[in-house]
Amino acid sequence: MLWRATGRDLFDLVCRTVGLRETWYFGLQYEDNKGFIAWLKLDKKVQDQGISNQCTTPFMFLAKFYAEDVAEELVQEVTQHLFFLQVKQAILSMDIYCPPEASVLLASYAVQAKYGDYDDSTYKPGMLASEDLLPQRVIDQYQMTPEMWEDRIKIWYADHRGMSRDEAEMEYLKIAQDLDMYGVNYFPISNKKDTDLWLGVTALGLNIYEKENKLTPKTTFPWSEIRHISFDDKKFIIKPVDKSSPNFIFFSLKVRMNKLILDLCIGNHDLFMRRRKPDTMEIQQMKSQAKEEKSRRQIERNKLAREKQLREAAEREKCAMEQRLVQYQEEIRLANEALRLVQYQEEIRLANEALVSRNV
Repeated sequence: MLWRATGRDLFDLVCRTVGLRETWYFGLQYEDNKGFIAWLKLDKKVQDQGISNQCTTPFMFLAKFYAEDVAEELVQEVTQHLFFLQVKQAILSMDIYCPPEASVLLASYAVQAKYGDYDDSTYKPGMLASEDLLPQRVIDQYQMTPEMWEDRIKIWYADHRGMSRDEAEMEYLKIAQDLDMYGVNYFPISNKKDTDLWLGVTALGLNIYEKENKLTPKTTFPWSEIRHISFDDKKFIIKPVDKSSPNFIFFSLKVRMNKLILDLCIGNHDLFMRRRKPDTMEIQQMKSQAKEEKSRRQIERNKLAREKQLREAAEREKCAMEQRLVQYQEEIRLANEALRLVQYQEEIRLANEALVSRNV
């Protein structure tokens, strides 16, 4: 059934299954029968996209395009969660470079998202030891034990009290989106001088990087300054809006790579233009629903927090009353002992007086 279906049929099935409406960021990635990483084309049948029918082909449901501003653009909680999982994995696998201090802060938000509020009474040392929280590059950079790393993460983690899972994941993404390699699709290319370079396709435009530096682009082409993009065999041509500026020409390793680059360019450019227009009715509706849902969840969280505070206050009052009861019981016991002692002393005194009277 799915073998004869279109890419759109399969993609829509996945989106419905996870409850995703912001579908334009995502795609289905797979390895074709020639070992090339590709994105499933929605307008073609699955069987016509280089997929072998002799064995199972795994598809990865991934973000294909990235938001410019996650806080403004990602509306649904499920969209935010999918981005969080993918970006977190990219940072931990070191596909995105993240400096040590930012890595620790991001780890603390990941812990908050998974475990909720830090509680000193239930937190056990070593609880995070089995968690994959930091890039190996960061761990190798410092001579620190797992316990020392855990202590560093725990300091930040304790500061996130009261933050819900979706809030923690959004804070994670807001920090991650400022990392240099966030949202960049890299492709090996060469220029006319046969110098090896990297092409980076992003939400904002195209970047050209030197071979040994994926962090800082040497040249950028914002989408607003690009008039036309095309390729001829392995040659790729970028024509600027300013016709007096020369075209930028580079060469990729394979024609199929140029097809993928062009596909990503078209998709990113379309989203770039879309962001600069008023929201469609669909997006306005989603934002309104998301706002209502967020407000409802906040009211529910406030209610639960209030109930928790009342329970804790009642528990504290109960403990205080029990302590006062024990104190009163002890005071009564001591008073009774003192009374018995006085009575005993009085009996001794009277007995002594009686004895003296008889002797007289």
